[in-house]
Amino acid sequence: MRSHISSKYLLCRSLIVVCLFGCGLSWLDTKAESSEANERADHWAFRPLPLRNTSLGDCSIDAYIESALSKERLTLSPEADLRTLIRRLYFDLVGLPPDAREMEDALAEDRPDAWSRLVDQLLASPAYGEKWSRMWLDQARYADQTAVWFENMGCAWLYRDWVIQAFNDDLPYPEFVKRQLATDLMPSTGPDDIPALGFLGLSPTYWKELKLAPEVIKTIVADEWEERVDMMSRTLLGLTVSCARCHDHKSDPVSMQDYYALAGIIANVRLTSRPIVPDEQWKPIADAREQVRRWEEEINQLSKDESPEAEQKTEQIKKQIADLKANTPNYDLPMAHAIDDAFLEILPDGPDATKLVYLEHANRDLESHVRGDPNRPGDSVPRGFFTVFGGGSLGKDSDARLEWAESIFDQAGGLAARVIVNRVWKEHFGEGIVATPGNFGLSGAAPTHRELLDDLAARFVAHGWSLKWLHREILLSRTWRQTSRVHAPGQMVDPQNRLLWHMSRQRLPVESWRDAMLSVSERLDRSFGGASQDLSRPENVRRTVYGTVHRRDLNVMLKLHDFPDPNRYSEQRINTTTPVQQLFALNGPFVWDCSLQLADRIMARCGYDLSGWVTQLFRQVWGRSPTSEEEMLFESYFQSETVSNTHPREILARCAQTCITSNAFLYVD
Repeated sequence: MRSHISSKYLLCRSLIVVCLFGCGLSWLDTKAESSEANERADHWAFRPLPLRNTSLGDCSIDAYIESALSKERLTLSPEADLRTLIRRLYFDLVGLPPDAREMEDALAEDRPDAWSRLVDQLLASPAYGEKWSRMWLDQARYADQTAVWFENMGCAWLYRDWVIQAFNDDLPYPEFVKRQLATDLMPSTGPDDIPALGFLGLSPTYWKELKLAPEVIKTIVADEWEERVDMMSRTLLGLTVSCARCHDHKSDPVSMQDYYALAGIIANVRLTSRPIVPDEQWKPIADAREQVRRWEEEINQLSKDESPEAEQKTEQIKKQIADLKANTPNYDLPMAHAIDDAFLEILPDGPDATKLVYLEHANRDLESHVRGDPNRPGDSVPRGFFTVFGGGSLGKDSDARLEWAESIFDQAGGLAARVIVNRVWKEHFGEGIVATPGNFGLSGAAPTHRELLDDLAARFVAHGWSLKWLHREILLSRTWRQTSRVHAPGQMVDPQNRLLWHMSRQRLPVESWRDAMLSVSERLDRSFGGASQDLSRPENVRRTVYGTVHRRDLNVMLKLHDFPDPNRYSEQRINTTTPVQQLFALNGPFVWDCSLQLADRIMARCGYDLSGWVTQLFRQVWGRSPTSEEEMLFESYFQSETVSNTHPREILARCAQTCITSNAFLYVD
């Protein structure tokens, strides 16, 4: 009996020990998870911007760079020669080479503030916005033409021109972003800013076959939402929020609730076309267009009747249509790709069929999706901002979009500033301080100069979020003005130049290369804005930013030279060197046309003076005179080709082609 009691006692005691041990492990796991969550939330990129660091004394860009270099016993390289710096500056700010006169004028300037004056001059040029807008248009997946099934009749170029003008006007960055997300909800803006809504209004759309079951269509729509969540979060905040569609983010403090709080904002947005004039001007245009639509429907019905009376009636209606269009001011007013507030309901329409119904101003919260599956709805998630920055639900009215846009700068302004500063830095130096510009989370690259990024972002905010201020700060630094020549000590310590002990040579993007060829051949049309034109047309000599970008059939020249896919968010461009690119340079009609035009310009200027041809060619293409060795090489080539009875124009054109396809032209020192 006593043995039986003892066994039961031992068994109970063992069970108690196991339970207590299990509870202890659970407590330890909870504590570890809590510690990990706190560590994620305390990530450097999520902290508010620090106060100015005065420990270095001089808090300029150069002081931070030199401090990091000194730890590796390195120093900044000498300043590049002025001719190289002028060419570098022109490409950096306006995406074009200086012509011979501009180069000589800049070289002749001897004022103490000559460099800062040249920087300001180029920042004030309309070409500045044409160059720098492309950085933003890449993020926005800009396209002039999209899928054939998308019936939005807006003119995409209105958004592109709005972005260009915003850069030229130096619109403060928070205002720039808020207008693109919610200008229609801002009392301080007007119809001129409606094209800004193309940021979302030009989003890629996926085909929704209504003969499929609602379950399939719901998945397609949820995929559209995910694409827009990804673009917005990575562009504006450097966060990969789309990872949280199915589960809490594995590395960053972003939960499923955060994902659906933002997806709920997007779910209440409809892509549409909107006028760019006040309501009182738009109403007569809208009425006239509606009347024309009814008349065209009537013509369509009459076309089924072949009687003389029907033909006569058709002619009368066509005359009425022509008269109404002629007598309605601005009847052909272009419409902007934009958005409005409407929630999409996906409803069954018979067996295995679907109908789509937009509920205007419904302002619904979105249900979470179990494992990311829209056919497995979970709890409703209030629309709101990210929890790691303070979160908070947004209003239930139609201003939720605007509230979310304001939260970017009210709650996450430090991160937003770091992200845009890093993007601008990358454009100037070839690589960002954070090498993953669309991922500032724990899984992204660590910053090479964290204190510099924080300080530069803080000063950027203090100077009114002015991008032109940021450009000046970078371009006036000795770090940016370094030579691109390398030396052995630096190569041994830092072969990838992460510490910026010299300036990295950079390859021109395809837009700048094409524009530069047009510029040196004196063919470039500098007119501003307007409808896009096909880049394949020989007569199209406008800047490449005005070339048509087709979402489904990208222009061959763009495709060959690393232009980003406008169907998806592109964190950054990746340069490639392929044999096909070289074949394009050798045999492309565009390159040869520019070469012939350049030869014609030189011959018209210099007559049949061989030495003058070579000198003019070098000055026009590279902004310098040829060396004696280069002059001898070109003259030797001319003489050998002349013996074979090649026409002088073709010889000069071949030389021009050699110059504009060379690395010296394609790369910026």
